[in-house]
Amino acid sequence: MVDLDALRVRFSHALRSVRGADDGPDPALYADDLLARWQEPQRRYHTLAHLTAVLDHVDVLEKYADDPDVVRLAAWFHDAVYLPERSENEERSARIAERALPEAGVAQGKAAEVARLVRLTVTHDPGADDHDGQVLCDADLAILAAPPAAYAAYTAAVREEYGFVPNDAFREGRSAILRQLLELPRLFRTPYGAAEWEATARYNLAAELEMLSP
Repeated sequence: MVDLDALRVRFSHALRSVRGADDGPDPALYADDLLARWQEPQRRYHTLAHLTAVLDHVDVLEKYADDPDVVRLAAWFHDAVYLPERSENEERSARIAERALPEAGVAQGKAAEVARLVRLTVTHDPGADDHDGQVLCDADLAILAAPPAAYAAYTAAVREEYGFVPNDAFREGRSAILRQLLELPRLFRTPYGAAEWEATARYNLAAELEMLSP
């Protein structure tokens, strides 16, 4: 079970750190809105467990970030909108960050940076000097390097989210995504991700692709 109170505390710490002054609105108001979004019934993989995992991985990678708490806020917002049948989830999530964070007392520049990071999760392709983007993208993709049982649970949950897609169409679409990932020169951009996750992730992706092949 996910500890909602612990997540509220993590959000509060990140928000207070990014906004600096502690005279803004209560962070719990924004945490509760995001927690409700992450618990919507259509989610099977993009749940509070995924949010917690991404935050945990940001903690592992924080030394590579320029502003770790901005990255943490981006993790909170990156799947704030998740409708499997829609293609603009990241954009809508970024717009929520652009509206909510200034209201919560975050400077416009910091709010814009959170939104930029959220939009980056469309491609997971941060620039060589984009340290915060590298940390967020690596944290989001870390599931690809999970042990076999956890990776199998991940793929099953993704299939459930796309339960409305016929099997043949899902197999074709998922296989295309896996091939695109395997063709990337690097899945992970931080030194830790490259050293600790790259090889296992490539093994998992290749094994899944082989299972999906007719």
